[in-house]
Amino acid sequence: MTSGFEIYCHSHTNLSDEEIERIVSTAIPGSLQRNESLLQQGQVCRHKTFILKGLLRTYGIAEDGSEYILQFSTDNSWTLDAESYHLQSASQFNITAIERTEVLQWTRADFDRLLTDIPALNIYSLQLITRTTYTGRQRLFTTLSASPEEKYEDFVRTYPDLLARLPLHMIAAYLGISLKTLTRIRHSQLHR
Repeated sequence: MTSGFEIYCHSHTNLSDEEIERIVSTAIPGSLQRNESLLQQGQVCRHKTFILKGLLRTYGIAEDGSEYILQFSTDNSWTLDAESYHLQSASQFNITAIERTEVLQWTRADFDRLLTDIPALNIYSLQLITRTTYTGRQRLFTTLSASPEEKYEDFVRTYPDLLARLPLHMIAAYLGISLKTLTRIRHSQLHR
């Protein structure tokens, strides 16, 4: 199961085999069934999580019960509630499996020790944070400024592989539009 993580490390980082082996040795492997929660609102996020295979969604529930999806986390990506993790405070969000998902997790103490002991991991971690910040800003700008059609086109362009893996209501919740609007957009695109 960890070989997928080792392949990821070799292709995305400058970590040595020994450093990768040390990182893997502190990981806690796990699996989630469809609709099983990795993190629930009100819990403290205590782990950094790498998705070996599967699909998770991070979302919040508005007072009216509406679900708003902040991000999807797919194969070979990282996820956590950064604010809850860093402040050790109750999460405002949920992280739930959309499909069966295999993960590796590190406790905060273990991962902090790895960051201190392995400078290349620390550098890569900072690069991931920067990339996540950039992606988040771009998503926020698109959410605020784009029409529903533009939001959907951006989603299709950015995440073409997710279209077949996600139900329409989740795509609508990610885009911040109604299911009815998304259905209308998709229908009009089919008839162009």
